[in-house]
Amino acid sequence: MSQEAILKLTTEEFHTNSGVDRHDRAELAERLSSALANTYLLYLKTQNCHWNVVGPLFFSIHKLTEQQYQDMAEAIDSIAERIRILGFIAPGSFLQFSKVAVIKEELGSPKAEAMIAELAEDNEMCSRLLREAVVAAEKVNDVKTADLLTDRIGQHEENTWMLRALCAS
Repeated sequence: MSQEAILKLTTEEFHTNSGVDRHDRAELAERLSSALANTYLLYLKTQNCHWNVVGPLFFSIHKLTEQQYQDMAEAIDSIAERIRILGFIAPGSFLQFSKVAVIKEELGSPKAEAMIAELAEDNEMCSRLLREAVVAAEKVNDVKTADLLTDRIGQHEENTWMLRALCAS
């Protein structure tokens, strides 16, 4: 096959026989797509906070949010790849993300404390949604998807704790 022909190939669903039937894989891919969309939007909001925060806690917030968005960048890739491994197309646009995400973009420039509170709430939201996806993955014995999502729950819970501790009075 020529290089030109290879570049014209389109991505589509592919068959896989991993022991999880297609219907169950499709449901998990939908849940993972939601996780991907929410993680991506949280990643963007975390970067926004990192770039634009000001005030007496600037350095602490700047460093913490950098660690968090770097972790989410890796998670985004892992979640998208898991969707592909299950045999489905990973969403990859803000339009697609907006259709399946519950986290909303930050369009303003709130003060540092409000930014941190919103990031903490969004991390908690991700934890709750991922918990539901873990139950679905365990129900069909997809241990790899359950493991991936369980790790993400732990990270979002830690992020929530660190963000709230930063602004505690």
